[in-house]
Amino acid sequence: MKRSTALLCFLLGACPSAAPTVEPVAPAQLVSASALETVQVEAQVIHAKTLLQGELLPFEAVAVYARTQGFVESIAVDRGSLVKMGQVLARISAPELQAQRAEAESKSHAEEVTQQRLRAASATPGAVSKQEIDQADATWRASASRVAALRAMEQYLVIKAPFDGVVTERGVHPGALVGPPVGASTPPLLRVEQVARLRLTVAVPEAYASAVKQGAITDFAVRSWPREKFQGQVQRIAHSLDARTRTMAVELDVDNQDGRLAPGMFAQVAWSLARTIPSLLVPPSSIVRTTERTFVDRVRDGVVEQVPVQLGITAGERVEVFGALDASDVILKRGREELATGSRVQTVAAVSKK
Repeated sequence: MKRSTALLCFLLGACPSAAPTVEPVAPAQLVSASALETVQVEAQVIHAKTLLQGELLPFEAVAVYARTQGFVESIAVDRGSLVKMGQVLARISAPELQAQRAEAESKSHAEEVTQQRLRAASATPGAVSKQEIDQADATWRASASRVAALRAMEQYLVIKAPFDGVVTERGVHPGALVGPPVGASTPPLLRVEQVARLRLTVAVPEAYASAVKQGAITDFAVRSWPREKFQGQVQRIAHSLDARTRTMAVELDVDNQDGRLAPGMFAQVAWSLARTIPSLLVPPSSIVRTTERTFVDRVRDGVVEQVPVQLGITAGERVEVFGALDASDVILKRGREELATGSRVQTVAAVSKK
């Protein structure tokens, strides 16, 4: 009996020590665990760069066609030939044109003689009427104009370079029948391009259009020379956006006297993005994008307000935004689409990384 009682006491004494100990959780810890991090909208003057795609084009380019129909008599250049303005590129033979000019000259001479005889006869009163003299004068002037037009046409039989450049394409050989183009598919005799100076065309997105500055110097690189940087100067600005791409065409002049660059090359342009006034910057994570709009969650007195914004330049770890925001506003560090305007939240300032 004493042994059973001792065993029961032993078991009863061991029970309290085996129960787990649960420590109460402080209320402050529960609040911080559910609080949303906030950051303040920053105001800074942006000086950043972004990479844009560009294309090098010849400063001047022309497709050379024959002005009149004829046969290629000779051609003095080939692909890759360097030419000077006024240099003879090709000669065309047009026997029919020469025959037309000779015929017109004979007719013009005969009509000039007739006109002179009528004027001589008009010295005798009543021999020739004034109308006959005027008609002879008009006929002779028309014939003379016809001769001048044919002679001017013959000048086009000698094809000359319109500017200093290089022949990049040759489509004919001596003996080929050539003539004026009858459509866009007609191949040219030659194609001449000016490559000592090039145009670098860049499609600048709408968000960056306000940062385009006349005369600005911009660096760019090409795949053919991956370790080298080239420069171009902004010279021509379209001042109008393409409705399809929402970009503005900008042209830079590039000095290419050494000939290392070539038309048709693609370029990676380090486009400078400098604002003249402070911009509002927010973290990319704070921006909420939906199919209908883009917004950030502003918090005032614990109440959320969805503020629509438009995006601008990305500057480091911040994104430029435009909207009804101020530099003193506080927004959620991570935007929440499910938090409607008017929702009450608990917040805590995000710890900045140093």
